[in-house]
Amino acid sequence: MLPHQFFKLLSDETRMRCLLLIARESRLCVNQLTEALDESQPKISRHLALLRQSGVLVDTREGQWVYYQISTELPGWLNKIIEGLKQSNCLQTQYKKDTDKLNAMKACC
Repeated sequence: MLPHQFFKLLSDETRMRCLLLIARESRLCVNQLTEALDESQPKISRHLALLRQSGVLVDTREGQWVYYQISTELPGWLNKIIEGLKQSNCLQTQYKKDTDKLNAMKACC
């Protein structure tokens, strides 16, 4: 993946929010992301599919649940960008509501 492709992928706020939550939590399922972002399941699934097709995310099936996590096959420059986004104080503040909703969830999967 080239930098312009990655930044185009993250130009959608829902994909950005999904990526940030997954990067911070290591892995999440669609249900957790749907609840945290207060979006419909089809919308979240569509965005996760784009992130997966691009190679940024990988999915793992455990029973009926599918978990998403950051790919371990990403180039170094891309890992550095994701880590920087994850550590960004202004993004943590901007999307604090997402993290709070995720933390308030009862176990779902």
